[in-house]
Amino acid sequence: MKEFIYSRNAVYETLHAKRRDVFSIEVSEGAQDKGRLSEILQIAKERKIKVTRVPRGRLDRVHENHQGIIAEVSRYPYVNVSDILETAQQKNELPFVLILDSLQDPQNFGTLLRTAESVGVHGVVIPLARTVEVTPAVVNASSGASEHMLIAQSNLSQAMEALKQAEMWLVGLDQNGARLEAGSRHLRGALGLVVGSEGQGLHDLTRKKCDILLKLPMRGEIESLNAAVAGSVVLYLAHLARGK
Repeated sequence: MKEFIYSRNAVYETLHAKRRDVFSIEVSEGAQDKGRLSEILQIAKERKIKVTRVPRGRLDRVHENHQGIIAEVSRYPYVNVSDILETAQQKNELPFVLILDSLQDPQNFGTLLRTAESVGVHGVVIPLARTVEVTPAVVNASSGASEHMLIAQSNLSQAMEALKQAEMWLVGLDQNGARLEAGSRHLRGALGLVVGSEGQGLHDLTRKKCDILLKLPMRGEIESLNAAVAGSVVLYLAHLARGK
């Protein structure tokens, strides 16, 4: 199966990560070969990837926000949960994993992937069904961070059990949880952060699998932040608490 990655950062990071096959690249006629586009064309030349200049309308049919470029690539290479744990071990680091319980919105998924990649998360676990997957929209929303992130599709209950067997502490974000404090000991060490869906939050079974439920303290009139914002805030708090 093939798909089209669009936008300059997404295409560049896909090339840079070298985890997908890149079959061809199409560039809008009249696009100036400078900045990120120039870097993409240089990489394509070095790897002998076919580049074709096409009318902008052809790219518009793929996506309106293509930024003058699309790449035809292989599907996203998912991994196993064990691969994520092995990566942490190879880096001689305590595992740091993001677990997403049925997230639906590509923008939220992309935002969380971008944050996770920036704070050193070793991998992300998503369910096998009823969830957003790594689509071109997610790659674009993450500015290509998805291409550098190990993502496993798994039965969430089984994955959480496997992480517990690896002596990881599973922290769920939940409005009924205890107040999360800066520097919390619960965010140190081997950590699996569990973020629920935009509307329902954590499913009951997922909630029960967590070792503790925490919530961000709120001072304003709004009761909660959306999944991407709340998850990103806690990822950074965990990053600081881990001392990395």
